[in-house]
Amino acid sequence: MSIRFDGKVAVITGAGAGLGRQHALAFAARGAKVVVNDFGGGSGSSAAAQAVSKEIREAGGTAIANGADVADYEQVQAMVAQAMREFGRVDILVNNAGILRDKSFSKMDMAEFRMVLDVHLMGSAHCSKAVWDIMREQNYGRIVMTTSAAGLYGNFGQANYGAAKLGLVGLMNVMHQEGYKKNIRVNTIAPVATTQMTAELLPEAVHAALQPERVTPAVLFLCSEDAPARTIVSAAGGSFAVAAMMETAPVHFASDALTPEAIAERFASIADWSSARSYESASQEIQQFITQVTGAA
Repeated sequence: MSIRFDGKVAVITGAGAGLGRQHALAFAARGAKVVVNDFGGGSGSSAAAQAVSKEIREAGGTAIANGADVADYEQVQAMVAQAMREFGRVDILVNNAGILRDKSFSKMDMAEFRMVLDVHLMGSAHCSKAVWDIMREQNYGRIVMTTSAAGLYGNFGQANYGAAKLGLVGLMNVMHQEGYKKNIRVNTIAPVATTQMTAELLPEAVHAALQPERVTPAVLFLCSEDAPARTIVSAAGGSFAVAAMMETAPVHFASDALTPEAIAERFASIADWSSARSYESASQEIQQFITQVTGAA
């Protein structure tokens, strides 16, 4: 099986360097027409996007550059309008743009918290919203969010980043339910890679093994015709895993035993991970409780 993107149009945000650049180059090499978006590291310059776009064209591919700030919905709408003027459709969106403003929660001010959410979470929502109706009308779309282990599991000094990154998983879950019947598959990548953002966070010895291009194949797969849906793929250095939200089986307490002390006494059973499962939707999880509660009544 060969995964190709001939005739497809891909919008890649934060594509001026690092992971986004590798994604853009790889999509173009496999036939996609690429919108290379980059805000220029906060400078508002699209020089980086222009450079990657030129690199793609010189290699025989098709690309245009765009300097929209994903945190600004009007700019994002203009970017998608540019894509539609140039190419007539948008098939793929990779929400990759991001920033870091690391600081312990006690020292972090709310402006720093909001800034990171605006780029990661709101930026991904802006871009997804701008292409959503296009994809629905086409009856085809592939969207990839970019989460992080900091959101899935926590990382000291990254309350803003972790909150934004886990928020993207929630966004994926709902967009999956609303888009799947229109052949829009929404997935999430959780990458670990040596980039401008992570250069100071990773030991120098592991930099060579964690090159961004060793994550990109998973992004291509998640945007393919036969992509899964509502899937989180963790990726680092050519190794890949699937992450999922899990929940233990509920333990019921009769009304006459419903006390915090009783919960404490049986908490080992409540937290028994051997009973854990993943749910396809909120209603499925809620139904599990309703079935147990009404059956015990």
